Amino acid sequence: MSFTVATWNINSVRLRAGLVAKLLREERPDVLCLQECKSPVEKIPLHTFKEIGYRHIVARGQKGYNGVAILSKLPMEDAGHRDFVGKGDARHVAGRLENGVTVHNFYVPAGGDVPDREVNDKFGHKLDFLSEMRDWFGAEAPEKSILVGDLNIAPREDDVWDHKALLKVVSHTPVEVDALAEVQEAGRWTDVTRADIPDGRLYSWWSYRARDWDAADKGRRLDHVWATPDISGAAHGSRILRAARGWEQPSDHAPVFASFDL
Repeated sequence: MSFTVATWNINSVRLRAGLVAKLLREERPDVLCLQECKSPVEKIPLHTFKEIGYRHIVARGQKGYNGVAILSKLPMEDAGHRDFVGKGDARHVAGRLENGVTVHNFYVPAGGDVPDREVNDKFGHKLDFLSEMRDWFGAEAPEKSILVGDLNIAPREDDVWDHKALLKVVSHTPVEVDALAEVQEAGRWTDVTRADIPDGRLYSWWSYRARDWDAADKGRRLDHVWATPDISGAAHGSRILRAARGWEQPSDHAPVFASFDL
């Protein structure tokens, strides 16, 4: 069975439902995972996506913040979610395909602006969230699983436009990079994107603050696709749809794709 998974922080699914529909029609991923939906589930325009062929949907939402959804052309059952750090926010949901693959969709907290948990509760929340992810995967080793989402960390030096300049900037600080590495190691996850594209600068996010984001190209790879060892060897065809960052009224993130042959 061949299928393609995409992940995209959409930054309001209702505001950008047209862009989601455009992606679904033009790129036709079998599974699309969305983060930062900013909508209760009942107000997500699911009918729009179902009309395009994405009839299987699992989601968790809340008004105005966070929110994760999985849209699938393939039959998919709800595989639950976890409430990390006990905040009751919608940052994780899982769906299971008929071939037994579980897709985990994550939206890791951004962490605020100051990389110090003593003065910035948001940064502490992010680190605690990552610690709970690590402990979960360490206690219950994932199998036949794909983890995707906005993990809000660019781990490699070539995942950011300037490694030295961003060492003290949230999303690329050593403490965050180390925490993400511990999550990855605990679940024996393979970074599918970098397995397929091992060399060179690679970004999935560009700030709205740049007057010309494309020319400045000060990006970061915050969005990830991982897989467990039992299926990572079947992954291929990874890519980032940079062009989507330039669509009208875009998200500041671009979709990330990976294909699997199982």
